[in-house]
Amino acid sequence: MASDLIQQILDALSASDAPIFSSEAFPSTPSLNVKSALDRLQSRQMVEYETLEKEIVTLTAEGQEIAANGSHEAKVFAVVLAAMDGLKIADLPGIVGKENAKVGQGNAFKRGWIKKDKDLLRASADSIVDETQQQLLEVQKTKSLADKKVMLDLKRRKLVGLAKELAFKISKGPKYAREFVKEQTDLTPEMLANGSWETAHLKPYNFNAKGAPTPSGALHPLNKVRQEFRNIFFDMGFEEMPTNRFVETGFWNFDALFVPQQHPARDLQDTFYISDPAVADPPREDPPNDPHVPVKTKSDKPLDFQKYWDNVREVHEHGKFGSIGYRYPWSADESLRLVLRTHTTSISTYMLHKLAANPRPARFFSIDRVFRNESVDATHLAEFHQVEGVIADFGLTLGGLIGFMEVFFAKMGIHKLRFKPAYNPYTEPSMEIFGYHDGLGKWVEIGNSGMFRPEMLEAMGLP
Repeated sequence: MASDLIQQILDALSASDAPIFSSEAFPSTPSLNVKSALDRLQSRQMVEYETLEKEIVTLTAEGQEIAANGSHEAKVFAVVLAAMDGLKIADLPGIVGKENAKVGQGNAFKRGWIKKDKDLLRASADSIVDETQQQLLEVQKTKSLADKKVMLDLKRRKLVGLAKELAFKISKGPKYAREFVKEQTDLTPEMLANGSWETAHLKPYNFNAKGAPTPSGALHPLNKVRQEFRNIFFDMGFEEMPTNRFVETGFWNFDALFVPQQHPARDLQDTFYISDPAVADPPREDPPNDPHVPVKTKSDKPLDFQKYWDNVREVHEHGKFGSIGYRYPWSADESLRLVLRTHTTSISTYMLHKLAANPRPARFFSIDRVFRNESVDATHLAEFHQVEGVIADFGLTLGGLIGFMEVFFAKMGIHKLRFKPAYNPYTEPSMEIFGYHDGLGKWVEIGNSGMFRPEMLEAMGLP
């Protein structure tokens, strides 16, 4: 036990004023245990110590076997000497073992202990000195070997090795005492009541000790993940869309994406509707001083919001741009109702309409909160974050979209993907994206994708 070793150190120091060495006073005690005990004593200034490091010679497993039972060559000599009429060479492995026969026979020949007589082995001496065993016993006792030539030979035979050993030079400290008294770390009400605090050994306060670090500002895990997504998009040449509008009209949130007005997603059970104000104006040009609106260039053509409004109405009611439409009476009042946005695709639609002023290749992304009227429980909230990206270019294909998804998700460490046909009212073809989760051991849906329908783009003026 640690307390026993501490007392042993104090007892060893009491015998003399001279320093002691742990390697001599406690040869069988591991150096880590000695250091732990010394640290406790040093913290009370009862001892002072100096760490000494030296190189020692140790026996390998084979070296320990030879030190205990003799060398291979000595074992071979012993059985050959015992065979009065000689020992057949072929019988040697069966008597001393294959390893002893293989190594010991050659070494015994080299030392002149045995000789060969046709197919027999005969002893050349009446007795021998097993120098290898003696050398290993010396190493075992002293952990050293003076003869460098012998040392190299034993290392070559893999009987010894070198290691580092820690030892400690220990001397008395300014507060040395023969006994290590356990210190009280707490002053309890009981000690105050019975007066034992007067004779108790209380541990002194260490005013220089550093306390536990105080938790301070840190990034929220969700914000860290969000930033990782942003960095991936930026690396792939995307521009971040303005997502500061949590409240949208039904036009941008649903109608421009051709979600029919009687669709269940627009029911009160799924969407949060604003009560005051309940409606907004039809789509129009944003104020010129809005800092979140992209700056216009000279090449931008004027946007006709009324024409866009009429095109969306016509696609819903009768069909246009190749679509047969939903064929129902579309309500302008329903389209102007204010909602908490249910997806950030409304922002993508808004930005694509802006792009129609100057059609060109572009890449947009957004990461922000969306809202659904769902029952809140341990795994669901009424709001969550949606990650969205839009690519506008010439000659885009479904294969190109799949290739982009593979690169995008690979940057997040997801390398196994599957794509499943899906339906979206504003894209065709559409695909659900599944990634294989190694921890769960199954495929998990991780995204939705598709190519915008002609009526979605042509209605806003994109070619």
